[in-house]
Amino acid sequence: MAMRIGIDLGGTKIEGLALDASGREVARKRVPTPREDYAATLAAVAGLVAEIESKLTEKATVGIGMPGALSRVTGLVKNSNSTCLNGRAFKQDVEQALGREIRIENDANCFALSEATDGGGQGAAVVFGVILGTGVGGGVVVNGKVLTGPNAIAGEWGHNRLPALTEADLPMPICYCGRKGCVEAYLSGPALARDHSLLTGQHLEPQEIVALKGASLMRYEERLARALSVVINILDPDVIVLGGGMSNVSRLYTEVPRLWTRYVFSDHVATRLVRHVHGDSSGVRGAAWLWGRD
Repeated sequence: MAMRIGIDLGGTKIEGLALDASGREVARKRVPTPREDYAATLAAVAGLVAEIESKLTEKATVGIGMPGALSRVTGLVKNSNSTCLNGRAFKQDVEQALGREIRIENDANCFALSEATDGGGQGAAVVFGVILGTGVGGGVVVNGKVLTGPNAIAGEWGHNRLPALTEADLPMPICYCGRKGCVEAYLSGPALARDHSLLTGQHLEPQEIVALKGASLMRYEERLARALSVVINILDPDVIVLGGGMSNVSRLYTEVPRLWTRYVFSDHVATRLVRHVHGDSSGVRGAAWLWGRD
């Protein structure tokens, strides 16, 4: 099929679009996400697909990006911060509602796939996609395909401990997952605001802290360099693409590569750090590309 529908299931909105074979957008719509209501969420996704498809001249494939993942053991949703999805047979329920096979991936994986297909990582063999927003996520794409892994957690760098801890990193903050010292607890937008408050006593929004260009932002850059150095040491990607609200901080792209050289196990770091191309649309475009370009 030439037409592909992608659905990005978020905590506050569900966005859908249709792409033709060349990646050109031909239809788009978004609706509010029903709050903690599984049946209503299922109905909203099915309704959105039907509405978008009604504007097309042919039946389309459907891919969905969502928080969390499908358990390899049960096939049910796990690790989703949209908690009404956890423990549910979401893939099977959507397939029954639509009467066709669908593909589902973690939303960070969809971001990485979008940017690897026709975005900031286009043409690269190995792409690591990073989301730095209200949470911290990651996804791995190798030769145009999402690397999921036997546990369906490939790319989940946000829930590893920040490496090379210093006195300035202590006490380790508690992450929403229940662990201490997770990368997410240092590098999300709210984490930057919390750290700035601890450092200065000022309660500012992340964009206000960035505008100051002060010590809090420098601490953030150094921590990001440490966290990404581990990714480079293990995965050695050609490109790391940043997305999410913090990815719009332009100085990250010069400062972080300068800083990560002291932590990467190499005499030269060829990995490129780049900004996303598709922005907020990367997740929904990546969901559409779950069916590939062929």
